[in-house]
Formats: sequence, structure tokens, C-alpha cells
Amino acid sequence: MTCYQEITCPACGSNLIMKSGRSAGGTQRYRCHKPECKTKTFMLNYRYKACEPGIKEQVVDMSINGSGIRDTARVLKINKNTVMKHVKKKSSSLVQVNPNFQVLNAAGNLTVRLERACEQAEIDEQWSFVGNKSNQRWLWYAVDHATNTVLAYVFGKRKDEVFKALKALLEPFGISRYYTDDWGAYERHLEVDQHQVGKRNTQKIERKNLNFRTWIKRLTRKTICFSKLETLHDTVIGLLINKVEFGLDIHA
Repeated sequence: MTCYQEITCPACGSNLIMKSGRSAGGTQRYRCHKPECKTKTFMLNYRYKACEPGIKEQVVDMSINGSGIRDTARVLKINKNTVMKHVKKKSSSLVQVNPNFQVLNAAGNLTVRLERACEQAEIDEQWSFVGNKSNQRWLWYAVDHATNTVLAYVFGKRKDEVFKALKALLEPFGISRYYTDDWGAYERHLEVDQHQVGKRNTQKIERKNLNFRTWIKRLTRKTICFSKLETLHDTVIGLLINKVEFGLDIHA
């Protein structure tokens, strides 16, 4: 009895498949001939699991769902260095400003008409560390007071120059009111008539802090899971914000 195997492209599902030589180990390669498909070649069986379709996406998804580098490597049965390499590659594609809000250019005109606008914002800073607790790494970010959606974020020390970098990212939004805690950097660099200190109007961003701590073990106050590299630390948290808050496709 003769058996046939139907082969489809793992990226687009097309069956317009042709053979495309063999790998160095002798495994048959295939190529998708659908014009819009971006897949070059693929194999049905890979010697190394990290090359299988979907593994890179799983690495990213696990990293923003509380899994450390070694956790991901054990579950997916790949090398931890491969996990770190895939996560680091995503750092160049991250954005620090939410693209879903109306942004004003220098002339005061809308560069792009988007879905939302922001008039009031809550700002806070969230503690973490890299390597050891003496090397603190703070996440500074702002959320829209109405929707509790992240507007922009930066990483750094708990110092004025880091807040000024965040403020520069927020300036195009034309925010008229800022709600913060009593950390001195806010009082020094925000106008008195635009700034209000107190817990009453910062409840949403405090809730956001708890959400981030639940998603990312690196942000939990008492944890044994921490980053050894600032690049990994910033990228993992940035991936979460880009996906959940900005609604961007982090796998693209």
C-alpha cells in the first residue's frame, strides 16, 4: 500500500510546495511558492528544536508571562543562550511611546489622526534591579488618567534626568494635568498649576504596578528571579508593554 503525505507551508498554510535541496545533515528542504509568503525554506524534521516553526514566538510569549530564561529553556528543550538571543533581537523593534494616541508636532498640528486623545496623566516609577540589589533599575512610565493605558515609558535610575527623558516623550501629547506621588523629581520639573500630588488620583497607575508585577517576575519585590543584563531586563518589560498596552504585534 502506498501512503502519501500532504505538505503545507508552516507560515501561510499553502500547499504550493516544491523540493529545495537538502540540508547539511541530509534532511529534505522545501520551499513555498506562494508569492506573498515570506518563508524561504523549511523542513519537516529539524535536528535542533529551536529551528522549528513557532519556537521563537513561544520564547517571547513565555518571557512576558512570568517565565525566566532557564524556565523557558527547560520547557521548550532548547539552550538558554538561544532563548537570550531571541529575546535580545526584539529590543530593536520596541517603541517607547504609545502610537494609539493623538500626537502633536512642533507646530501644534496633528501629524496623524488616531483613535484617542489624552488630557490628564498619572506618572509613577517602579523599582527593580539587575544583577544585584545595589544596581537598581527603575521603570518610569505614565498612564492615561481616563483609560489607564500606558502612554510612554523609560528605564534608568531614580534620578531627575530619567524623569526628564520621560517628560520629553510626553510633551507631544499636550497633557494639561499630571497626578503623581510626592517624589521630589516631579515637583522640580512639573509646573505647579499642572501638577497634583496625592494617592486619590494615582490609584489606576498603582493598580498597573501590581499588574506588571504579576506578569513579570523581575518586577516582584521579593523574588529570586532577576536579570543579569540590563538589555534583557528592559526588553522583556518593553515587550509586555508593547503587546498589552500598545497593542503591537511583537512577533512581527
